[in-house]
Amino acid sequence: MPIVTDSDQIARIMNDANTSDECIGVVAWMHTFSPAKMWIRGLKALRKPLLHLHTQFDVELPWHSIDMDFMNLNQAAHGDREFGYVQSRLSRARKTIAGHVDDPRTRERIGAWTRAALGHAELSTMKVARFGDNMRGVAVTEGDKVEAEAHFGVSVDAYGVNDLVAVVDAVRPADVDKLVREYADTYRVSTELLPGGERHDSLRHGAQIEVGLRRFLQDGGFHAFTTNFEDLGGLRQLPGLAVQRLMADGYGFGGEGDWKTALLLRTVKSMSEGLPGGTSFMEDYTYDLTPGRERILGAHMLEVCPSIAGATPTLEVHPLAIGDRDDPVRLRFTAAAADAVVVGICDMGSRFRLVANEVRVIEPPADLPNLPVACAVWEPRPSWSTSAEAWLMAGAPHHTVMSTAVGTDVIEDFAAMTDTELLVIDADTTVRGFAHELKWNDVYHHVAVGL
Repeated sequence: MPIVTDSDQIARIMNDANTSDECIGVVAWMHTFSPAKMWIRGLKALRKPLLHLHTQFDVELPWHSIDMDFMNLNQAAHGDREFGYVQSRLSRARKTIAGHVDDPRTRERIGAWTRAALGHAELSTMKVARFGDNMRGVAVTEGDKVEAEAHFGVSVDAYGVNDLVAVVDAVRPADVDKLVREYADTYRVSTELLPGGERHDSLRHGAQIEVGLRRFLQDGGFHAFTTNFEDLGGLRQLPGLAVQRLMADGYGFGGEGDWKTALLLRTVKSMSEGLPGGTSFMEDYTYDLTPGRERILGAHMLEVCPSIAGATPTLEVHPLAIGDRDDPVRLRFTAAAADAVVVGICDMGSRFRLVANEVRVIEPPADLPNLPVACAVWEPRPSWSTSAEAWLMAGAPHHTVMSTAVGTDVIEDFAAMTDTELLVIDADTTVRGFAHELKWNDVYHHVAVGL
């Protein structure tokens, strides 16, 4: 990006940023004094995320040679304060980072902001396909899809399950054969699912669903989707293996019609691309409340992403008591130990709310020979009781996104870019302080609506 020194140049480059598909945000730095009135038109026009980087060219001052020529040329301390004022005067949302660009912590913070900008860009054009509706009687998976498009930019559309079935039924046997061979090369496949095994047809139909579902999403330009076990139409299985593999390839997913979690999962996956670790659809399922080592066992019926697996998953088939269909195939594993963040999104009526809990994923303390699904075990910060009480007080959902790839700093930047409420539960959280934060947020957001 060139150096800009007058109002016309600034306005032009900001408008170029708005219309460029390759630009996800703007970083501004005043190398020397920059009278900030010339930024007003450009800042008012800018629609992309803005980072104000407060740095300077040199780390150390040349104490013995410094003169007024040097002082006049190296005035970031002056120019950035002027720039900070005009941004605040215009109520311009932005991220502010102070630090030298050679400092690893500064680079880390800029990197987090850049990844949040990737998520912001992804969400602003995302399309979500809902196969069927939400699970009957459930409150938190509902939401205002019109407001979601107005607030985030995401488009959420419904399709009859049999629209998908028609694509699945048209899949060629040769495509199924190819995918079954890929399964055998990638996972540890149970004997009964192998060619010649008594349940091999179950694996073939699971593969047929994957080919059809992937084709439907690709043809429609969708990057996230939902299913609902109450509405399976002509599908012979609840999609399990297909959903897990699509998530591993970067798709967002929400069970029981939960489109908000689907769009959040895709967003976090886009922010974590190329990083070690993984990101998955998750649900707090049950607790180990042994005093002093309380922990949470998270899972779902079938749909946990293998990107968080600690070892090569096994490919198995087991009964499923819901859905009234054939026993579905699924990948089975436990999540690798790592620091992680668990994020939920809910529609509070007047606004969307994000809630994030920092956790530590651990190895299960014992084998789980009878649990027929993939799972994760974690210790929430600051403690199970404080975490659970804060989560419940916030009205946060039971479906979540778990990521061992990105941290809270990225989620915070993303929330700021999208002007979305965020509540963080971490090592410093107290129930009393969290209750106050909820009240302050309510006041702020009700007032902000009228601003």
